[in-house]
Amino acid sequence: MCPCASFDTMPDRGSIIAAAARIAPYIRHTPVLRADLGGDAPVDLKLELLQHTGSFKPRGAFNRLLSTSPGGAGVIAASGGNHGAAVAYAARSLGVRAEIFVPATTPAAKVARIGSYGATVVQGGDSYADALQASHRRQAETGALEVHAYDHTDVLAGQGTLGREFEQAVPDLTHILVAAGGGGLIGGIAAWYRGSVLVISVEPEGCPALHQALRAGQPVNAPAGGLAADSLGARQVGALMFPIAQRFVSQTVLVSDSAILAAQRLLWDQFRLIVEPGGATAAAALLSGRFQPPPAARVGVVICGANTDPAKLVDSGSSLQCVAARPRPRPDPGPS
Repeated sequence: MCPCASFDTMPDRGSIIAAAARIAPYIRHTPVLRADLGGDAPVDLKLELLQHTGSFKPRGAFNRLLSTSPGGAGVIAASGGNHGAAVAYAARSLGVRAEIFVPATTPAAKVARIGSYGATVVQGGDSYADALQASHRRQAETGALEVHAYDHTDVLAGQGTLGREFEQAVPDLTHILVAAGGGGLIGGIAAWYRGSVLVISVEPEGCPALHQALRAGQPVNAPAGGLAADSLGARQVGALMFPIAQRFVSQTVLVSDSAILAAQRLLWDQFRLIVEPGGATAAAALLSGRFQPPPAARVGVVICGANTDPAKLVDSGSSLQCVAARPRPRPDPGPS
């Protein structure tokens, strides 16, 4: 039997609206870009890579810290990099101590960013799961407030505010492509839309945790390797988001590392967006043809992270073996 929470206990629109009000003074309302990626119709890119710390993660981090006041022991978190930076940033903004555990494989740029926000960084182990176990041991010693990367209702509700923003900016979306790792972002977005828009999970072939969980009917251990493992490399999706995914994630798509790299390059070449592999994964499904929109679809894509070394994109060259993107202007729809 799946050790997952009841669907009735999951975040709903009310809790996501409350989260949006709670975190509004601390986060950016990120823009939406209408882009021609060479298909039959333009797509809408939610540029969440422009969020504080370079990813969507501050939404959930702030909602967790603002919903449960940390004590003198501060907060503790395990992360592949982006969540740790978000928790460190939120803790600094609220005057709280933070201790962040990351695996040894975390890119140096992400480790440096976490440290730049004043957190204590503890690096060790080969995977996020190793860092999570180490953080649990430390939390038992200190009593610090744990801020889980994805498996907490406050975190899910915070991430769901991105879905609310996207709906406000583009109310006629029919499909939304979201990269999935542990499932916090896609779980929050799916909890917001609740079936009114088809939510498509996109994962690297080397990190198929949600794909395998939905096939098995419960969260199961999955591989956690490849180009985007530092942000999407959870070995198992969260128990709290899984019932949401079962009900409201309509399809899972797996993409290759080469498709992710091509999406990164295209986003740089055409829009000068520096996007990390995990942040480009959802776009890779569309650009590679792994996801093909039906006629008359209005497709949204979440570009969710920017924490990578810019030199890698510049040095990799601009030759692409995929469809070219041609920006198309549109009338200004107002603030988004």
